[in-house]
Amino acid sequence: MALRLPFDAEPILTDRLLLRPLRVEDAADHARYQGHPDAVRYLRWPVRTPEESHAHLLTRLPSARLAADGDVVVLAVVPREGPLSGHVVGDLTLIAASVEQGAVEIGWVLHPDAQSQGLATEGALALLDLAFDRLGAHRAIAQLDERNTASARLCERLGMRREAHHIEDEYCKGEWTSTLVYALLAREHRASERPSLIE
Repeated sequence: MALRLPFDAEPILTDRLLLRPLRVEDAADHARYQGHPDAVRYLRWPVRTPEESHAHLLTRLPSARLAADGDVVVLAVVPREGPLSGHVVGDLTLIAASVEQGAVEIGWVLHPDAQSQGLATEGALALLDLAFDRLGAHRAIAQLDERNTASARLCERLGMRREAHHIEDEYCKGEWTSTLVYALLAREHRASERPSLIE
């Protein structure tokens, strides 16, 4: 079943988060996590300088609409309470992997100061609710470096199952890396009987 598109990203409120499209004024916060070695250690891109982060941010600003295969929505992760309230501490990515097959891919990156608080889980669950409930997705996947045990645990908390382990499939940052693929079907997501985080 095909994805219900086009979709234009709008702000999403969860218990503790505001998820919204990135803005130019997010540049300083964006640079803090894009430039932190621990935040990007297992991701494909290098640690970015503030200038590189700003240039990257500008390329991501149009990423607020899904209409065709390969389109990407990037949502800023903004805590609504606590010492990080009002600051962008990371972002969530939703990719239309196959419109015809109803397939999406999700991803995330958070500053270490925002990790180990359940924020990534809360944000990613909202992203899955969006994908399955609003876009009518049939299947969602997440791909991650096999060494990224925190993201693997997050996938498991989301109810995803490990479906593939690609050995040394990508040369990244001067070394061969291996990729884990996690997946979740719409019926499995709904079977959790958890109330949706989005309206």
